[in-house]
Amino acid sequence: MSQPFVEELSAQTGFAGNPLDRLSALRDDKQSVEALLHAPEAQTLIFVGDMPLLRTVEELNPCFSPAEARTLGPMREQVLLGLSPQGPLFATLFDADLAMGDPPAIPGQTGLSLVDLRSLAVKRLLPRAMLGVIAQAKSLLHWHMRHRFCSNCGADSQLASAGWKRVCRACQAQHFPRTDPVVIMVAIRGDACLLGRQSRFATGMYSALAGFIEPGETVEDAVRREVMEEAGIRIGRVTYMASQPWPFPASLMIGCFAEALSEEITIDRTELEDARWFTRQEVRQMLKGEHEKYLAAPQLIAIARTLLQTWAHDEMFD
Repeated sequence: MSQPFVEELSAQTGFAGNPLDRLSALRDDKQSVEALLHAPEAQTLIFVGDMPLLRTVEELNPCFSPAEARTLGPMREQVLLGLSPQGPLFATLFDADLAMGDPPAIPGQTGLSLVDLRSLAVKRLLPRAMLGVIAQAKSLLHWHMRHRFCSNCGADSQLASAGWKRVCRACQAQHFPRTDPVVIMVAIRGDACLLGRQSRFATGMYSALAGFIEPGETVEDAVRREVMEEAGIRIGRVTYMASQPWPFPASLMIGCFAEALSEEITIDRTELEDARWFTRQEVRQMLKGEHEKYLAAPQLIAIARTLLQTWAHDEMFD
């Protein structure tokens, strides 16, 4: 089983702690994958579009037998996630139009509910390890939903390697799931750190700056470019701290601290609504929900909060 090293800061981030053995060596062995699917202990997560399906009788449970999944209708894709302590685990995708209404529900089905992954995480409705597994499934199935045609010739493609590859039916080009790397950084100068907010944020919330890594760019250069573009602050040394899978839809957040070499902020208003320096004491108040101006830190599931907690409590290391 894959187990995070307990002292890693990444293990404290939301959607971390996925315990599955991903069985990558078996993915091209169709007989082995078929045997896993028909094992008595096999289970599957079910997604209707981007939303996981949960049992709601007694307690929330996202796991179903493969036979139960087949009763819901024609499935779009079925992928092998790996081996859990309970047995083989798959993920099954159904079209979003299987559900109807607001909130969406599957007609004729009782004791089931569709709950978006962000709500599951923010409200802590499922165990931490299960959230990591559902995040894996969501990102993988999202890729399948949006990559049905070959980017080389335009023909349709088919699932292969137990869901970890697609192959073009016409030109045989192979396509693999994508993960988009994103730098997210807290710039520090003395006893202050730089935070910003976008207009879509909750009222009063400030967070770390972030942006996608561009082709041909190192993590450190991406940090320097993004902070300069968004806030006009020059950056020197960059220190990696932690990473986080972020399934909205399929990013890897690479958390860093950055040495600010300048103080005057020039805000890019197309990216940020505001940016300012915060003292360590202010950040501690924000983390506790006690800021005198009701300013707030990011939610617990976000790596930005992990970075701020580390800095605010002086737990950084070189």
